[in-house]
Amino acid sequence: MSRTEQQVPVVIIGAGPVGVTAALLLARHGVRTVVLERHRDVYPLPRAVATDDEVRRILQAAGVGEEFAAIARPANGLRLLDARHRVMAEFRRTEHGRHGYPQTSMFDQPELERLLRDALARNPRCALRCGVEVTGVAPDTAGPVRVTYRDDDGEHELWAEAVLGCDGANSLTRDAIGAVWEDLRFEERWTVVDVRTNADVRCWEGVDQVCDPHRPATFMRVGEDRYRWEFRLQGGDEPVRDLVAPWLPPSYDGDFEVVRETQYTFRARIADRWRSGRVFLLGDAAHLTPPFIGQGLCAGLRDAHNLTWKLARVLGQGGDERLLDTYENERKPHARHVIRLAVAMGWAMTGGQDSAAALRRRLLAAACRIPGLTQLAGRDLSPPLTAGPLVRRRNRRGLAGTHCPQPWTTTDGQRTRLDELLGDSFTILTATEPWPALNALAHALGARTISATGLGDDGTLAAWLRGGRADAVLLRPDRVVADVVPAGGSDFTDTATWAALLHTTRSTLPLQQTAEKSLLRSATR
Repeated sequence: MSRTEQQVPVVIIGAGPVGVTAALLLARHGVRTVVLERHRDVYPLPRAVATDDEVRRILQAAGVGEEFAAIARPANGLRLLDARHRVMAEFRRTEHGRHGYPQTSMFDQPELERLLRDALARNPRCALRCGVEVTGVAPDTAGPVRVTYRDDDGEHELWAEAVLGCDGANSLTRDAIGAVWEDLRFEERWTVVDVRTNADVRCWEGVDQVCDPHRPATFMRVGEDRYRWEFRLQGGDEPVRDLVAPWLPPSYDGDFEVVRETQYTFRARIADRWRSGRVFLLGDAAHLTPPFIGQGLCAGLRDAHNLTWKLARVLGQGGDERLLDTYENERKPHARHVIRLAVAMGWAMTGGQDSAAALRRRLLAAACRIPGLTQLAGRDLSPPLTAGPLVRRRNRRGLAGTHCPQPWTTTDGQRTRLDELLGDSFTILTATEPWPALNALAHALGARTISATGLGDDGTLAAWLRGGRADAVLLRPDRVVADVVPAGGSDFTDTATWAALLHTTRSTLPLQQTAEKSLLRSATR
């Protein structure tokens, strides 16, 4: 029997980290969600074990930053080893990244999923329905989206203002919008082993990549007594103890629990389209990244952070529908870049399986000896966003499209991270006291104006603005710089372009009039 349920603002398909994080972020913006999940409990297979400082900042925005810190373990970075486990190169990561967290952190994904679901259960704007099978998504550019699903009680319908497909590589949502994979030409079969042991395992508190064409492998310490090994399959099965023996004490016969062992096919793919009307693809539904630079889950959480504030603004604050076009326009080139980087690293580190593999290994060994190259390669893996309506870049070295750093601040005697001070909307950050026109612009956007001086951040933000030759920047809710007032200037570079998209219900003027007014076009001191 089928019944029609009440219309909801947003339906999210898939309760993995991307889907639940999207729900929590939308809740921060006042948007109610219903999350539909096929599994009744946390999905048991081993998946992501590493994240970067930008994604930890996203988890902070989702309200689980402190809880995640309790299960995360800072990592030193990446080492490349030869077949005899001799160090070829080290790519160091710092414990104090620009986002306010260690540049690399190790964690156990089931633990992350549990704390995300606990946060979801506490939030009155979020509802999670597990053990359901989504049977259909019907995009409609002219109205609400119809979602059908089946559970123990029968068939059901939901009508949503928007649907987020966070349902993985075999996404029903992707099929529903007619999207297809673009193959980026990488596919390998690997076995993944998670182990718990108190043995004195040989590790350096980072990731080891063994560049051996006969047995490429990845190894990392995940927790106090948890370790992850990944080995490329060679056609025959080998006992786990034999595979991991090089890392264990000689003749070790103590405790050794194989928590999980499974096989994966590492692929590089990207969907040709990420949206149809109000239906969107996020995470593995939109892109698949080989794991060699630890960016698979990171890319999905970046999707959620990029889309949710835009969707909330369209649904609740009068934002223009064209604002939603910027999601794919911004995220797709970024995801493609990360996938290609992962593929390049994968071929270089594993040696590949073709006739050029030996040459690549020799070139890699030579490159690792170039002074300064490893430090350069160890920088942030996430490039600035490309120019667009919400990223007004005047030059490639400017601040637009980059993230604002997140130092600790002290205001009124309280020590807090910058993002907690900024809140969930736009912010105009200035190198001096805000001038009247900036305050007026901030009011029209529902933003705050904050001076970078006097924040008790040891001058980090003032130095950042000075280094970017900016007197002020407009920070989006995802902390990306949208536009800049150049040093010595009096206005943002292209206010009219983004003003119409970000129309806010705070304004008493119709949208077209608001976009034309000088308040949003030429602020002068």
